[in-house]
Amino acid sequence: MVHRRERANAAPLFAAAATAYAVNCALGASVAARLIDTSRFRWLHHALYIATCATSAVAVATGWSRGPRTAGRRAAVVLLPAAAPLAAIPYLGTHSRRHPLVALAAAPFIVAGLVLSRSTADRK
Repeated sequence: MVHRRERANAAPLFAAAATAYAVNCALGASVAARLIDTSRFRWLHHALYIATCATSAVAVATGWSRGPRTAGRRAAVVLLPAAAPLAAIPYLGTHSRRHPLVALAAAPFIVAGLVLSRSTADRK
């Protein structure tokens, strides 16, 4: 009897992307509200941004590889537009009103990807 190798569930990757995004937004909002001073560890916001982009890319790639008509593929398709605002953030400046607005533009796609990745439509 030959066992097929089971593909990994993509839902934890979408959860990791959403968590990295939420933590990064929380840190950015805290700094903007002057609740936290990150002048000594400014790299943390950048590291969280890189983690958000990397986990989102891995989640999209893994979800897409799940195959057509699966929750992973649907979640990947919904998360993919978040790449545009995430890619634009470094080029729009960080000390303007555009920065948080562009960063928040990715939120609906990240939340929708997380919700769809947890769908039970294709689970056995």
